[in-house]
Amino acid sequence: MAPSQIQVVISSLQRLLKEENSYYKEQEQQEARIAKLEKDKTDEDGNREFTLKQERQALEETKKVIPTLRERITNTREKLENMLDTAGSDEERDAAVQVLKAAKEQQKNDPIAGVST
Repeated sequence: MAPSQIQVVISSLQRLLKEENSYYKEQEQQEARIAKLEKDKTDEDGNREFTLKQERQALEETKKVIPTLRERITNTREKLENMLDTAGSDEERDAAVQVLKAAKEQQKNDPIAGVST
């Protein structure tokens, strides 16, 4: 049997939340690498400036992805909220409520998401 529309949206929101977490983790790692490169003034192989430039560029690209991803999460969260009444079973409704709670917690105080505590 094919998944219901609400199951598809639940899965989509879960995937987007995981994706956002991975981008934040990637951003932290890139910032740590940049800080290490900036702190380490030795340039034994002559690539320090190039590597630093590449890391900064990668960090900026990661930062550019996050707002778009937040917007997609917000749209999917709102879609799921609107679909709660169409849940075919209590299990579907409970799963949707749990994912919505996780999304709201993750987007707490996010000006893009419009969710505040």
